[in-house]
Amino acid sequence: MLLNELPPEEREAHEYWMREAIAEARKAEALGEVPIGAVIVRHGEIIGRGYNLRETTMDSTAHAEMVAIREASIALNSWRLLDCRLYVTLEPCPMCAGAMVQSRVPLTVYGTTDPKAGCAGTLMNLLEEPRFNHRTEVIQGILQEECADLLTSFFRRLRQKPSKL
Repeated sequence: MLLNELPPEEREAHEYWMREAIAEARKAEALGEVPIGAVIVRHGEIIGRGYNLRETTMDSTAHAEMVAIREASIALNSWRLLDCRLYVTLEPCPMCAGAMVQSRVPLTVYGTTDPKAGCAGTLMNLLEEPRFNHRTEVIQGILQEECADLLTSFFRRLRQKPSKL
């Protein structure tokens, strides 16, 4: 579902939670990580937060969504994240999209597309794949410009740094 298809009050609610995901992305940025953030919301409360930690932890699975899913699962004492919504600043990759399906997240909301690895509609749509036994509804483009600017600015600064010999 696209942003312009949402009623104004629903769009405002999604923007509120996406701002929380953006705050998480800024934590990653402060560490020199790619600024991607995620939150998981259940009944109007954040039960999982995450930001990209791949470089810090040297763990290829430490994506914002994966960190948030782990935290939410602990909070609920369950691997099933029913009645939850996952907000993430960047379209999920194949690993994260698969984890969302496996954890039964019913709704994923993302900010900006990922033309290189996006699996929520750009390269493919693993979240709404009809052959899986569970599907995750997708809403895209919430605070798209702000989410894209975080990444664009980060990579622009990275390219401007002198290379190490």
